[in-house]
Amino acid sequence: MKAGLVSALFTFLLMSPVPANAQAIMPEPAPPSRQALQGRQVVLVTGSTSGLGREVALAMADRGAHVIVHGRNRERGMEVVDEIVAGAGTATFYAADFASLAQVRALGEAVLRDFDHVDVLVNNAGIWLSGDNERHESEDGLELSFAVNYLAGYLLTDMLLPLIPRTAGSRIVNVASGAQSPIDFDDPMIRNGYSGGRSYGQSKLAQILHAFDLAEELDGTGIKVNALHPATLMDTNMVRSAGVRPRSSVEDGLEAVLDLIVPVDLGTGGYYNGTRESRANAQAYDTAARASLRRLSDNLVGR
Repeated sequence: MKAGLVSALFTFLLMSPVPANAQAIMPEPAPPSRQALQGRQVVLVTGSTSGLGREVALAMADRGAHVIVHGRNRERGMEVVDEIVAGAGTATFYAADFASLAQVRALGEAVLRDFDHVDVLVNNAGIWLSGDNERHESEDGLELSFAVNYLAGYLLTDMLLPLIPRTAGSRIVNVASGAQSPIDFDDPMIRNGYSGGRSYGQSKLAQILHAFDLAEELDGTGIKVNALHPATLMDTNMVRSAGVRPRSSVEDGLEAVLDLIVPVDLGTGGYYNGTRESRANAQAYDTAARASLRRLSDNLVGR
């Protein structure tokens, strides 16, 4: 079943509904000129129209960065941009539905066109399937959580790597989760034994494997790549609408993400539970599993 036909059956974690006739990429407002951005940090936060992503975008704008805001809903995206501008910052909004690899590519191409550097990439956008345990697919026929939570970020990161400076201030942060399920590479799209919890946990563990693999690839370049579980059941609309009692604040999650962006002496290739380095699921440390995921991902995105 396609994602557009089942929206009533699940709750988007960080991405709000978008009108059916909306364009994949919204070019307004125009980004500052490349000359204006010389020497200025550029930060891209996916899924930044609400929740944790929104707070990360606002916090980085407060620190003087130009923020690339992303989401599915243009109205919400422009609200974030307007708030940043009202605080004397600068921001640009682009719309893309991460359930479509074509829209992810369009987003990447737009950023490549409009910017000559992206110092920080925060792969934050994601979904949490709630309700029944019916399996759902993306526009490309992929298991939906895997497509949105992991594969979209994998493709976007690969596209934007040429823009990320090989300097000590460059960061790639994968916002994962403490909920982690091992990937069955014989059935990565979970056609058998599907559950919403398993699909979410697999997609989040995939983000961690990706961070570890990329950190090893980029070791020595200056770019630091890490993954984290920001906080448990943050006080967001998603958690409250699910009838779950929040156990932490969005500010807790924000602190954890900023701890992987701001410090100068940050390490790379780590997994953090909040602000503390921790251990992920054992599969994240399996080099064969990471290689299998990389091959699978390259094949799915047509690399």
